[in-house]
Amino acid sequence: MTDTGTRQAIEQLSAAISADPAKARARNVPATARLTGRLKCEVTGPQGQQFVSDMPKAMGGDGSAPNPGWFLRGALASCTASVIAMRAAKLGIELEILEVTVDSDSDLRGILGLDDRIPAGQSAVRATVKIRGNANSDTLREIAAWGEAHSPVGCTVQNAPAYSLDIEVV
Repeated sequence: MTDTGTRQAIEQLSAAISADPAKARARNVPATARLTGRLKCEVTGPQGQQFVSDMPKAMGGDGSAPNPGWFLRGALASCTASVIAMRAAKLGIELEILEVTVDSDSDLRGILGLDDRIPAGQSAVRATVKIRGNANSDTLREIAAWGEAHSPVGCTVQNAPAYSLDIEVV
């Protein structure tokens, strides 16, 4: 079965934005993290969305939830999968299997401040797409590559945007 609901939604949104390109720009909803334990944070959004993160025991946390880096990899994997599925729906291709796995490398000396030459961020981020559907393998590869190239989270990771920090001491 082809995902006509997604296809129709994409076509309607695309038509509305084509008619008025100003509708394409938006300020995204904020996420607010509050420390609720040693290194445990509750992250909430304005409509009640929430998740909990915690650092591993080796880092001083309780290990009661995934760490923030895992959520980043999860966001990248799920965003890429969503955009691939959207592209397939737009092209009328039914996907039987779609799985995106993201892993990365890191060096703990960065986060621990043991060597200022080593960044705290994740490095060598890798994504793997497993895909099967009612199209030939070249078409499925093109859809997967298109989805990766148009994933907002992926594009943000690959092309870091301007970032600012405001500090409010209360």
